[in-house]
Amino acid sequence: MRTLAILAAATTVAVPTASPSPLEQGFAGALKGCEEWVSNPASWVNGTAPFLTTVGLGNAMGVVETVPSAVLPPENLRLANHYWRINSTPDAGYFLIVSDRLPICHITGGGAADLQPVVESVLASPTFKERWEQLAVQTTGEMISTRYRHRKTKTFEIVVSRAAMPGQRTDRVQVLATANFKLKK
Repeated sequence: MRTLAILAAATTVAVPTASPSPLEQGFAGALKGCEEWVSNPASWVNGTAPFLTTVGLGNAMGVVETVPSAVLPPENLRLANHYWRINSTPDAGYFLIVSDRLPICHITGGGAADLQPVVESVLASPTFKERWEQLAVQTTGEMISTRYRHRKTKTFEIVVSRAAMPGQRTDRVQVLATANFKLKK
């Protein structure tokens, strides 16, 4: 009996981790694309191949000429914009909007799938937490907004807004994230 107890104490069991879903990969890729576009213009200024490689979504991400008005950034950020569509599933995905003149990015997501748990999973991931520090949380009605500061570039901030609870309406933009540089006060 003692031998079995010693063997049991010394044996470690590897628990497989679930690989991210296509929707999680899409949102994480949109966030990575946001950071890359703003912090490393060299990855896109002479062609977007290096940018796309860094984002890592392959054929799921592509440039589009126009986007629905509901996914556009605030008017003051609509200068020299480029639109990227991220097709995570046949009926859900994200848009990443960037500018080649302003250091900003804007992410929207929606579709038939409930994106609230997807967004929460990505925001809770070690990969996201190692790059972004949470600053503030605000809940308004059915929505929650969280402001983060980039750990390496302290003036680069992003606000991520999404449904406060799973199971909310899917017939509207479900996640909205806008990042830019904050001036010191």
